[in-house]
Amino acid sequence: MASPVELVERSLADATQDEFDRRVIEQAANLTTAVRNGRLANPGFALGLECELYAVTDDTRLARLPGEVFDGPCERELGLHNAELHTAPSPFAVEGIENQVTQLRRQYQRAQRAVNRHDVELVLDGMWTVPPPEGTVSYLSEVDEHGDVTVAENMTVSPRYYAIDNDVLDRAEGTLSLTVPGTVRDFPSILFESLTSSIQPHVQVPDPELFPRYHNTAIRTLGPVLALATNSPLLPPDLYDVDDPYKLLETTFHELRIPVFEQSVNAGWEKVRFPDDIRTTTDVVDNLVADPTCAPFLREWIAREDSETFDDQFWELGHKRGTFWRWLRGVIGGQPVGEGDQWSIRIEYRPLPTQPTITGVVGFQCLVAGLLRGLVSADHPLPELDHGAAERSFYSAVESGLDADLAWITADGVRTTNAEEIYEEIFDFARSGLREQGVSTELVETYLRPIELRWDRRTTPSRWKLARVREQLDRTDSLEVAVREMQTEYVRRAGTTAAFAYWGQ
Repeated sequence: MASPVELVERSLADATQDEFDRRVIEQAANLTTAVRNGRLANPGFALGLECELYAVTDDTRLARLPGEVFDGPCERELGLHNAELHTAPSPFAVEGIENQVTQLRRQYQRAQRAVNRHDVELVLDGMWTVPPPEGTVSYLSEVDEHGDVTVAENMTVSPRYYAIDNDVLDRAEGTLSLTVPGTVRDFPSILFESLTSSIQPHVQVPDPELFPRYHNTAIRTLGPVLALATNSPLLPPDLYDVDDPYKLLETTFHELRIPVFEQSVNAGWEKVRFPDDIRTTTDVVDNLVADPTCAPFLREWIAREDSETFDDQFWELGHKRGTFWRWLRGVIGGQPVGEGDQWSIRIEYRPLPTQPTITGVVGFQCLVAGLLRGLVSADHPLPELDHGAAERSFYSAVESGLDADLAWITADGVRTTNAEEIYEEIFDFARSGLREQGVSTELVETYLRPIELRWDRRTTPSRWKLARVREQLDRTDSLEVAVREMQTEYVRRAGTTAAFAYWGQ
């Protein structure tokens, strides 16, 4: 098998893109035909989840993960400090939610045991802020040149990641810039995206004819739901160049993960962005084909046995989907829960940062799934909200969290920016959607009430972090010390069974 560098060189060749795009178009036509022939019709809803983490030492410094952890439940992510847990899909019902919780908790505990043997810890968090010993800039900027191929030293050894990095770098003429309140930095790699960690609730929709309504409804929930979840308000302090740290705390975004990811890829093109509406289910395929190709690979480069699975029939199309970066996307493929030769279609809800606790992670999974089910079941007019207003609402939540300028259409068809009205409907329809799926009131309240308390008490993880740093600054007058003290307390609390809303102010 070719080396990672050789595979990157093949990927960047013009002939590879031509052949890759030809196969994508052919596979897309076959998939569209299968969709129109009813291959996506399924008897029920299902839930799934992805959850990213990072590793720290016992003094909360960023740490590279030992290889042993990837022999168990974890999968590798972009940086050597990153890992991902993911649950197998479960029916959207009481037993399914309980199964999601059990899977995630067991995987998290098993991964913790593996890394604890190496004196490191996995953290449920949206962004790391205490750098490794060599400092953030050195860690994210150390690269080697192998001919025309750039390899970031602290990037996971992966031909796919290397190819994406080099494709993006070529378009950016070798330098990527990060500009957020308090810092303007250039980097020689996309690796600065590994500052961030996310969760992705998945909702499998059984009726493909209704999928566009679910998709377009979900787009209009992104701003209000993200505002409840914000958990990445600060970069590592050694990335800042500020004279007044108090001003930084006032001007920083509540969800830096969004601009960090967008800016790590978007130089020269708009690959990471707010999603478009769709009119038909096959638009999911058409939009994927129309998206600019990034880091193409051909199936025969990867050693695989011939088979008739979905992934093998649509290999290049699936590979392209891996660089179709939208903050919400539709995904076709994979076997649905409990079905034979049918395929599935799901919504991947992608803007949410990793939450401090398992309860919070599953809480947002329940909120998203229940909300979409409740709104669509009630034929709620939310899809009538102007797409531009939904996009502005989303980016306002990125910047301002719970103080965002949100937009909504009420059940009565009235446009509103009143957050009290918006969140009243969000939790009402999330509860009704969960009840429609037979979820008990006790289970609903176990996972939704702690999220609702964030609104009632006007608290989110990002607000908690900024308040803790402000308190420490009053004592130390050092942003570095204040952030470290905050992060130490966060790591101590994260991963416990107590929901974030009960941490106190």
